[in-house]
Amino acid sequence: MIDTVRYPLTADGAGRGEVVRRARAELAAGGCTVLPGFIRSDLLETLRAEGAALAPRAYYTVERVNAYNIPIDTELPPDHPGRIVLERGNAFVARDLIPGDALIQVLYSSPVFQRFVADCFGLAELHEFADPLAGLCVNVVAPGNSHPWHFDTNAFTVSMLTQEPEGGGIFQYCPDIRTPRAENLADVRAVLTGTGQRFVRGLRLRPGDLQLFQGRYSLHRVSPVTGDTQRHTAIFAYSERPGIIGTVERTRQLFGRVLADHHAAAGQSVRGDRLLD
Repeated sequence: MIDTVRYPLTADGAGRGEVVRRARAELAAGGCTVLPGFIRSDLLETLRAEGAALAPRAYYTVERVNAYNIPIDTELPPDHPGRIVLERGNAFVARDLIPGDALIQVLYSSPVFQRFVADCFGLAELHEFADPLAGLCVNVVAPGNSHPWHFDTNAFTVSMLTQEPEGGGIFQYCPDIRTPRAENLADVRAVLTGTGQRFVRGLRLRPGDLQLFQGRYSLHRVSPVTGDTQRHTAIFAYSERPGIIGTVERTRQLFGRVLADHHAAAGQSVRGDRLLD
């Protein structure tokens, strides 16, 4: 399903080293890299159709959130950016609703693809999320909605646009606006209040593009979608450690339900930094 002429995945593939080097350089410079046309052009309609068929299964809810994905009534200083309330109107299709033969499911589980992604991020190893809902999901943004400014819990994200909206739906991000040691609250607040445009970069993705992103330190959002067509994105969740499962609260927010696995893993989350969220 992959254009292996442009993107050789196997270790002996000609040109693979150059692709990996470019990805690493762009990630180091700005926390983001895009591999355009990663999926073969003759499969783009299949990719789109599969995502469109799944979209009605998404858990839809409009939620009041903040950029840190912590409760909006958390006690914080008056000028803290975590007190700025945003509206999240995007929806998610959980992994257990995605057929095993869907292109994104096959790709997500491929050891060859996983090794390639790990090499692009410069990781010794990479593991699928053990979470039966959040390991792989489809993010649906309907016209009039957006995925508001936020930080990711995971250090890195792998995603692929499967359906492009008629308008809007631009991926916007602020590279390394915080660090593992500093929240840089004033800069985050400036972005959230509309006075920090100097920090913001915009990226228009196309269906079949593979995006690698370091979202734990880079504030990011999908701008409001316009027109009549939804924006669909497959999100491939991996981690450097095996056994990762989402929290009960966050899982319920995103998918509207919680499984026994989430209750069993409660309280076992370990962060590699002390950042908020």
